[in-house]
Amino acid sequence: MIMNAYKIFIDGAWLEPQPGGSIASIDPSTGETIAKIARSSASDAKKAVSAAKKAFDSGVWHTLSINERGKALEKIAQVIRQHAKELAEIESRDTGKTIKQTTFIDVPTCADTFSHFAKIQKELAAKKINISAPVDSKLCYEPIGVVAAISAWNYPLIFFGWKVAPALMAGNSIVYKPSSVASLSVIRLFEIIDGILPKGVLNLVTGGREAGEELARSADVDMVSFTGGTITGQEIMKMASVNAKKLCLELGGKSPNIVFADCDIDAAVGGAMSAIFMNQGQMCVAGSRLLLEDKIYDEFIAKLAKEAQRLKIGNALDYTTEFGPLVSCEHRDSVLKFIEQGKKEGARLVCGGKIGDVADFGKGAFLEPTIFADVKNSMTIAQEEIFGPVLCVIKFSGVDEAIKIANDSKYGLAAMVWSKDLKKAENVAQALRCGTVWINTYGGFYNEAPFGGYKQSGVGRELGVEGLLDCMQIKHVCRDTTPGGRSLVTGWF
Repeated sequence: MIMNAYKIFIDGAWLEPQPGGSIASIDPSTGETIAKIARSSASDAKKAVSAAKKAFDSGVWHTLSINERGKALEKIAQVIRQHAKELAEIESRDTGKTIKQTTFIDVPTCADTFSHFAKIQKELAAKKINISAPVDSKLCYEPIGVVAAISAWNYPLIFFGWKVAPALMAGNSIVYKPSSVASLSVIRLFEIIDGILPKGVLNLVTGGREAGEELARSADVDMVSFTGGTITGQEIMKMASVNAKKLCLELGGKSPNIVFADCDIDAAVGGAMSAIFMNQGQMCVAGSRLLLEDKIYDEFIAKLAKEAQRLKIGNALDYTTEFGPLVSCEHRDSVLKFIEQGKKEGARLVCGGKIGDVADFGKGAFLEPTIFADVKNSMTIAQEEIFGPVLCVIKFSGVDEAIKIANDSKYGLAAMVWSKDLKKAENVAQALRCGTVWINTYGGFYNEAPFGGYKQSGVGRELGVEGLLDCMQIKHVCRDTTPGGRSLVTGWF
């Protein structure tokens, strides 16, 4: 059973928010209130930033050896695994994602991310630069300072791992703000790892917009790592300009899933299903634009619709459920508006598009898997991020047209290519303007590989060595090696 979670965590202590107030956490499978989270104010955020800055300035964390920091991260990973069942149930009840997904993907992924970054050593060591001059030159990697991490509601635990593990390993102090829509698993995670890190190194504020805006504006925050919508990301960029703080923004997407006639159709159908209906389509990398070559267009749609209509819709905590509710009824209503817009613009509704028969689940936020065919790439449903289980199927003829349609978007987060002709698939991948391309597969995320987007899908990278270095400052140290340390520019004067 999930307990009420009212408090925030600052400087190693659980505190009531000031001036007070709470936000209800709703189980999207039932519509029931399962907990209340603290509504943090700007003053709470300031207090958290002050604690993080004090901890950083004291050197209590970043002056520890890389090995010592790694041991702490590995301990966090171990604690997550020890509480895996509990965390999976909380995540499922809070977000509506199926218990199978939280059990076998979300919780293990979070733990594995901490374990991975705990083992990184040589990437943080100073590197010698070979320069043809009488100098000894090296690059030093140092923590950036105070990092404000603001995450979205669709993958609370995974985003926690992605943002916190590399930032901690780099030596930073952190203020973490999960989405007000889904915070419970992160709050519980803070409870179970309490005491592993020095006070003030990792702080938690929950609630709405006010606290997030303070974190973005604060002159004492050196970096903002944000995952969420593009419009919010653009607002954060403006607020962060106050002190030109560093940004890592993972924003929206409208990812093309390109299927050529020479693909393995059954594999591609399965991939397309996962790409749009996993987590009820609430994924930034959802393959929401399915580009089908004309030769297999009708056959592929028929197979896909048949599979979509077979999905078992139900309570997220039921292990037999394949397709849970959306995160909230409010979000479902937003998705329904896009569906109506698609009909008005002339797209053909193949299946779904309505709430469906879910009487057994009362006020749950359920919506049927939805497929539109005969979509034009200029339509609203093909250009805007719906963030729900709505697939837009677009016909193409030939490689050049596929690439043109795929790149005709303000987003550039991910893409998929399905073809047995691997040379063709590789050439298409190179032509696509996005940060990740999957060939004959979908959704592989690896701690070793960076993740991020082009265009309005964001800036910076998470995961990989690149994501780790994004949490750091790079300092060039140059020492004259000539006798007496003569300056190279002495001759000017």
